[in-house]
Amino acid sequence: MRSLILTTATRYLLPLMLLFSVFILLRGHHHPGGGFIGGLVASAAFALYGFAYGMPEARRVLLVDPLRLIGIGLLTAVSSGLLAPIVTQQPFLAPIWGENSYPALGKLGTPLMFDIGVYLTVIGVTLLIILTLAEEDIGPEEDVH
Repeated sequence: MRSLILTTATRYLLPLMLLFSVFILLRGHHHPGGGFIGGLVASAAFALYGFAYGMPEARRVLLVDPLRLIGIGLLTAVSSGLLAPIVTQQPFLAPIWGENSYPALGKLGTPLMFDIGVYLTVIGVTLLIILTLAEEDIGPEEDVH
């Protein structure tokens, strides 16, 4: 049985929580926050949606398979680390910063790219665990003699 209060609240909380997770992500390379915490907040938003509307509906709203998110996130994080040796002959994961500064973001660079990779990986791993456990069909225990 679905709760009217939970489904109504979740409809408004999902976009707010996702917006807050992006805020935490973007603020992370200058202040506390970053990809890990932002990814956990985004995962919590989709998990809440799954509890309110059912896990198949949460998978539909997610639009991307969690395994694919893990792969894209890992590829993004590793790519950010490989840019320094390729472009500037510096060690792996050395930061490369852009020239321009943007309002509310500051200078963009490879640390933000790494944080985005972590963000996507955390969302993928967390939702893979949550959705798999929530969708597990638990049948009656078999009598083993």
